[in-house]
Amino acid sequence: MAQTAVKAKPIKDFTQGPLLSRIILFSLPLIATSILQLLFNTADTIVVGQWGGDTADARESALAAVGSCSSLINLIINLFMGLSMGAGVCVAHAIGAKRYDEVDKVIHTSVVTAFFAGAAVTVFGMIAAEPLLRLMGTEDAVLSQAVPYMRAYFAGMIANMIYNYCAAILRSTGDTVRPLIFLSVAGVVNVALNLVMVLMFHQGAQGVGIATAASHWVSCILILIYMTRKEGVCHLDLRRLRIDLRVLRKILVIGLPAGFQSSLFAISNVLIQSSVNSLGKIVVAGNTASSNLEGYIYVTQNAVYNAALTFVGQNMGARKFDRIKKTAWYCLAVATAVGVAVSLLMFLFIEPLLGLYAPGNTAVIEKGLIRFSIIGLTHFICGIMEVGCGCVRGMGKSLAPTLVSLLGSCASRVVWIYTVFPLVPLDIRQETLYYCYPLSWAVTALAHFIVFFIVLKKEKQIYLQELQVHEEKRASKDAIPST
Repeated sequence: MAQTAVKAKPIKDFTQGPLLSRIILFSLPLIATSILQLLFNTADTIVVGQWGGDTADARESALAAVGSCSSLINLIINLFMGLSMGAGVCVAHAIGAKRYDEVDKVIHTSVVTAFFAGAAVTVFGMIAAEPLLRLMGTEDAVLSQAVPYMRAYFAGMIANMIYNYCAAILRSTGDTVRPLIFLSVAGVVNVALNLVMVLMFHQGAQGVGIATAASHWVSCILILIYMTRKEGVCHLDLRRLRIDLRVLRKILVIGLPAGFQSSLFAISNVLIQSSVNSLGKIVVAGNTASSNLEGYIYVTQNAVYNAALTFVGQNMGARKFDRIKKTAWYCLAVATAVGVAVSLLMFLFIEPLLGLYAPGNTAVIEKGLIRFSIIGLTHFICGIMEVGCGCVRGMGKSLAPTLVSLLGSCASRVVWIYTVFPLVPLDIRQETLYYCYPLSWAVTALAHFIVFFIVLKKEKQIYLQELQVHEEKRASKDAIPST
């Protein structure tokens, strides 16, 4: 039986028309998609926190196991995941310049790249899980559950990579709804399997890792089916999957620095997690709960970062520099407003929210509240930083924001950990550790926007010079008398 093709929808052109309303409409499905992705991790932590063991101590260990793995997992996968950002920017530039044949090459190159990147990450994650967790100073009671959880999680890494690459491509064409639909289905599967693996099969942290991997495969299969049946620019033909070296080089130029930047952040977070681990299991569990809640603030702002990538990318391709500047200001305003609103709303209900992860455990809730009051309430600064980075990267300049992040956020956090943190009294060491987040965000945000306006001015000058040369050539050609 022949497959039914999905009728192609027109590509959304962000190089003309209103900006603010379209940025908001673009971001809303992305926010919902990101929240669903985060619900995967929330489901993991809530299920193991409430039912991950027969005793309170066992449940505490299971919760700490899932939390101990998060920063390490991000460290391992972020380098390759950054390439999906490179693919998205390449598609946005090609759409802005109306080079639709280039979009086709990016799609087919990206899927192959995602497969091999996922395979490499899977093998490395399986082998390196235990030694890396030991290197982070994870307690033995936590390690016994953290290693199986991490290995189960990496069983879905190929699917996770392919889905994220394809989703980045769809977003660059203006489609933020389809990835939301696919992730909604996968989210239902993830929650259902979490309960089955933990309540019926008593698998604890490993069970929720298996459930998460399975959900990654569901979302991957759904997005591949859609793109293979979709007509038009974003059609994926599995028979034409191959790597175009020129396109791959362009993806790498943009994506590798982006992935390297994410990895640098992950390295600093791993070091911070190691410092948290040194403060004991209760602090680790409270840190895990608060960090998970802060993730909801981050993803709402990160949606605006993706909007900046796409809107700036398309207008860069079309060389509309005034719209690029307006996009930056609008995205900055939206990210700040969203960050402040969500963090204040969560703070009003912070204790019951933390209680979802550790019901009845007042010690864990208290430690989580310490973190949220410092990091959660200042998280809007992170959104400002993300928008600045996205605007620079949307113009195709990926190395500059990486260097800014290296010095402004990552290096400053490492210095803080090895200088300020060990010198303060033990009773305020947890609070002192967390202050490095808002301070590093503020410094990095300022630097990103300085770089953005410098690059914008330079690119505009280059474009005007190119126009002048073109006009001079045409004038010279018209001046030649015909014979």
